[in-house]
Amino acid sequence: MDKIIEVTGLKKTYGEIKAVDGIDFYVERGKLFAFLGPNGAGKTTTINIISTLLRKDAGIVSVNDHVLGDDDALIRGDIGIVFQDSVLDDLLTVEENLWTRGSFYGLSQEELKENVEIALAATNITDIRNRRYKSLSGGQRRRADIARALLHHPRILFLDEPTTGLDPQTRKSVWNTIIELQHKHGMTIFLTTHYMEEADGADFVIVIDEGEIAAKGTPTQLKNKYSGDLLIVEPDDEAKIKNYFDDKAIDYVKANDTLRVTLDSTMDAIHILSDIEKNIHSFEVKHGTMDDAFIGITGKEMRE
Repeated sequence: MDKIIEVTGLKKTYGEIKAVDGIDFYVERGKLFAFLGPNGAGKTTTINIISTLLRKDAGIVSVNDHVLGDDDALIRGDIGIVFQDSVLDDLLTVEENLWTRGSFYGLSQEELKENVEIALAATNITDIRNRRYKSLSGGQRRRADIARALLHHPRILFLDEPTTGLDPQTRKSVWNTIIELQHKHGMTIFLTTHYMEEADGADFVIVIDEGEIAAKGTPTQLKNKYSGDLLIVEPDDEAKIKNYFDDKAIDYVKANDTLRVTLDSTMDAIHILSDIEKNIHSFEVKHGTMDDAFIGITGKEMRE
């Protein structure tokens, strides 16, 4: 297993508040890693520590075999960060912004020119290179922000809620760009997001709550453990089906013209349906979602 990020016993406090309380985790090279939690759970604090923007109180952090606190300059050379709020200049064009930001990395003029072209192409914004940043749409701004983070060819891309506030179509377009970067360049993606459908596509997920790791696993593992499938039945004879549920001590909820049962296992639906098939008009089995799993893990909504 090739671990590109390894965190052991990481702690950070602010007075009485334990923002990060001794967490351990790792990220595999080239994978899409989702780091989830309610607001104030410790996500951004953790990212800021790993990316050398914030000092830790305790613990060991390794990024691409570089040790945090000893090799910070090397770590910064291996990572790119897309912040929640843009750091680009409204009055400069996209290309001017990239040249300005790229100059911070000590590249030669020739290297910088090449890297700007690569970043523009990778994020599909070559056609808007001469437009001022302030004139761009939300999706175009996000692409420009990602392009800025790619200028030095980082091995790890940190994305802190990269699609928040975008409409669904634009969000999907930006997300497709992110996935293409991962697959085409073997880049490791470290993601925080409020959109659980994005986390559902991750290779591995960690949920942090109140500074501690509350759950971890693949999206499928978390959904199986913390959310239930739902059997939705449209009855022909509602009274008979209700009597059956009562006799079998099966909890159900009536919603409009359907009866709904939360299942411990998808296979439980087979036994129930075989007993009531003569008294139903139709049925549907809905799988648990990452939203359900998140609420099951933390007991709260993402934006709470």
